[in-house]
Amino acid sequence: MQQLSRLIRAVADFPSPGVLFRDITPLLADTTALQRAIEGMAAPWRGRHIDVVCAVEARGFIFGTALAGALGAGFVPLRKPGKLPPPVVGVDYALEYGQDRLEMRADTLSGGEQVLLADDVLATGGTLCAARTLVQAQGACVVGASLLLELDALGGRARWGDAAPLHALLHY
Repeated sequence: MQQLSRLIRAVADFPSPGVLFRDITPLLADTTALQRAIEGMAAPWRGRHIDVVCAVEARGFIFGTALAGALGAGFVPLRKPGKLPPPVVGVDYALEYGQDRLEMRADTLSGGEQVLLADDVLATGGTLCAARTLVQAQGACVVGASLLLELDALGGRARWGDAAPLHALLHY
C-alpha cells in the first residue's frame, strides 16, 4: 500500500485555504497502481454476493464501475440533482455549510438487492451516509462500503457506525 500512497499528492490550500487536498490523479494515471487499488478495494468483498455497486459522482464512478466489474455486479450511479432523467428518487443531506442532494433513477433497484457503496474518499461521512439512506429507502440491503482512502481525523467512520462494514484501502 505504500507504493499507492506515494502516488497520492498532498496539495495545500486547495480547493480553499486551510484544506489539504489528496490528489489521486497520479494513481489513476498509473496502470499498475490503479489495478492494485481496485483489487485492494475489491478483496474484502470477494466471495460475498453483491448484486450492485452504487457510487457517488464524480470520482466515485471511477472506482464504482471498476469494482462492479471486478465483483461481477451491476453499477448504479448516485448523482447530483438534475443529472438523471425522471423518474428519480433522492435524499437531502446536510453539509458543513449548507445542504446537498443525491438522486438515483427510481427504477434501478427493485428491492432486496445486496449493494456495495463505493467512493474515492471518506471525509466527514455525510455523503456516504446519504448514499446508504437513499439505497436503503429503495428496499436494498447495503452490505458495506469500499473506499480508496479515508481521512481519519475527520470522523467519517464514526458517523458511518457499525451497521455495515466499511473498508478503506489507505488512511491519512
